[in-house]
Parts: sequence; C-alpha cells; structure tokens
Amino acid sequence: MDLTADFFSLFDLPRAFRLNVPELDSRFRDVQGRVHPDRFASASEHERRLSMQWATRANEAYQTLKKPLTRARYLLELNGGDVEAENNTAMSADFLLAQMEWREAVMEARAGGDHHELERLYNRLSGDMAGRYKEVGRLLDDEKDFTQAADRVRRLMFLEKLLSEIDDALASLED
Repeated sequence: MDLTADFFSLFDLPRAFRLNVPELDSRFRDVQGRVHPDRFASASEHERRLSMQWATRANEAYQTLKKPLTRARYLLELNGGDVEAENNTAMSADFLLAQMEWREAVMEARAGGDHHELERLYNRLSGDMAGRYKEVGRLLDDEKDFTQAADRVRRLMFLEKLLSEIDDALASLED
C-alpha cells in the first residue's frame, strides 16, 4: 500500500463524485481489516507504527469520501481546483436573498416551537440540496467543469450549514 495514494486509489475506486457508497463501505472494511492495529499487536514497533498510520489514513479517506460535500471538495483539490471558501464569498443576489428567507423561516419556526414547520423546512431543503448535488456530479464527472463545480460547492456549504441549523432547532425542541 502507498501512503501517498489519493483516497480513491486507497480503496481502488474511480475518481468520481458519483460514488457507490456501499462499495466504499465494503472497501473501507477490507482495508481496515488488513491494517487495523489490533492485527499488529505482537509485531515490531515499526510495523505497529505503520499499521497505525495506515488505519489513520484509511479513516481519513473514508470520512472524506462518504460525505458528498467533502468528496466534492476533495475532487476539486485533486483536479487543481479550490473552493476558496475563505476568499471567495461572492454569491448571486438571488441565492443570498433565498438564504435570508430560509434563515428567517427557521428562526420563526424555532421561536414558535413549531416542530412540524421545522421538519417541513428540513425536508424541503434536503430535496433542494439533492438536486444541487446531482448538478455537482454532472459538473465534476461529466463536464469536468471545476470552476462551476467550485461555485456550486460553495453554495452547498451554505446550505449544509443551514440544514445543520434546522437539525439543531429540531433537537432543541425535543429536549
């Protein structure tokens, strides 16, 4: 095994956004089974250390590839692209206005203790994001348009944060 291999190569998967997640899960378990430190408990210090490095690398790779947002960011990085989330915060006025409306609706539902409205918002946003992830898949896998994909990923970063806020609001109502 090569510790410098990209995460897709580590699991012998194609470099693609559209990933067969059950296959990723299976490959991860296979790799972990081969490199898990417990298997090297009686090995030399060097072999134990190498096993730990491999297990850590496999976990990092798996965590990155299993989530669509981090997988998209990683693919952009592999292809010389960067989301530039810290430097490029420019978004269209329509997108920003929609963000404000979403946040306002979440705040109102949370303040009113409206669990059903928060669930409705969560489901609506999840559906919207699913379509956006399909677009990212098309841009990354089919068109190789990394500039447009980076823009869409930046937007999805905002939406993932909003989805997390709705999830937090739902959890706070359940307490």
